[in-house]
Amino acid sequence: MLRGIIYKAISGFYYVKSETLTAQCRARGRFRLDKSVPLVGDCVHFTTTEQNKGIIMEILPRRNTFIRPPLANIEKMVIIASAAIPITDPYLIDKMTVIALSNNCEPIICINKLDLDTADELYDIYSSIDISLVRTSAETGEGIDELVKLVEKTTCAFTGNSGVGKSSILNAIDPDFGIKTGDISKKLGRGRHTTRHVELYELPCGAMVADTPGFSAFDTGRIVPKEELQHYFVEFEPYIGECRFLDCSHLNEPDCAVLKALNEGKISASRFNSYKRLYEQAAEHKAWEG
Repeated sequence: MLRGIIYKAISGFYYVKSETLTAQCRARGRFRLDKSVPLVGDCVHFTTTEQNKGIIMEILPRRNTFIRPPLANIEKMVIIASAAIPITDPYLIDKMTVIALSNNCEPIICINKLDLDTADELYDIYSSIDISLVRTSAETGEGIDELVKLVEKTTCAFTGNSGVGKSSILNAIDPDFGIKTGDISKKLGRGRHTTRHVELYELPCGAMVADTPGFSAFDTGRIVPKEELQHYFVEFEPYIGECRFLDCSHLNEPDCAVLKALNEGKISASRFNSYKRLYEQAAEHKAWEG
């Protein structure tokens, strides 16, 4: 039995790469009975049936899973933002950091289009918290080497609102990247942004990166419970447990340590407003809804 990673999935075929070979595989029938579906990014055990063909026998334990796009085992999520057109709403950044952290995935905030706007205000919000932050320009190459160091030898995903430069950054890291994805779209006979095809591409730095539609609407299928949300705003941590009430929501309770830190400028108003919006959304979600 061989061990490998699924790097591509198309029409019920799974393309698995091991240290010694690459094989086109089908999933073992029992997966359908278990209602488990192999995902791109899965580490699997597989056997070969003939040259370059095989069967996936076992899906190994996952670090995380995402529904849209269908991926597993993402180690780092690069959240791309911009202060130039299109201007990224900080709320989107904060929502994505919560999605990443709550799924055992390290967020990296990448402020792109540095050549057009240095985004000092946006940079100041995130430079004071314990999350990796880098400013880049896909146009000039500034900051690209720093970003590469953050993602090298990991399985990662790039996300951000449309137009912030995800593809441009990936092409700056690997000039062949656009050629590879364009070739796949041509073979499928469909537009790159309409296909459900998902693939991991290996970059020269050893990173495996997913390039697929849907990242701007990353969906885990899981809503973070409102009681847990505070733990995914890393700057809240020093104050959790210091409030008068143990079940403090940090919204309007008296003697709230988080609100005190906010009023003292130790927590940014932008970040707190995102917390409030996400808390209100989580409060509306019923447990039975999944």
